[in-house]
Amino acid sequence: MPGILIIAHAPLATALCACAEHVYGSTPAGLEALDVQPDADTRALLGQAERAIARLSADDGEVLVLADTAGATPCNTARRLVFDVAGAARLRLVGGVNLPMLLRCLCYRGEGLDRLVERAVEGGRRAIAEIEADAAPCAPSEPREPCAAAAALSPCPDSTS
Repeated sequence: MPGILIIAHAPLATALCACAEHVYGSTPAGLEALDVQPDADTRALLGQAERAIARLSADDGEVLVLADTAGATPCNTARRLVFDVAGAARLRLVGGVNLPMLLRCLCYRGEGLDRLVERAVEGGRRAIAEIEADAAPCAPSEPREPCAAAAALSPCPDSTS
């Protein structure tokens, strides 16, 4: 099962991991965050990322790297990591990380790295939608029934998407 490394502007990476912990009840195995501080030394950051990749690739040698903003330091670091210093691990990079993308990745990790990249991109895109003001709200008194809007955006709606 591929490991997942989130590299993002602080505190986004850690916050996304905390959200995953909230959803799953515990921190999913094989998930790590690397928050990039405003004054980050890029060499030190690259070293931290390399160490994280070494830990995350121990299972099957594959790691999906999720970065936040293309062209910014976190994504540039991730790009360099993936394309210049991959080492023994097989890495793939997806930019534009969001929570639905991460949850979808965690849900479908067993499908392998290449399919996981497809799922990440699809999940991130599908989760972006305008919510109409007149849409029926989810009633707090009905916690077991997902609202229609949430069901349509679910990170793991089925095994075919």
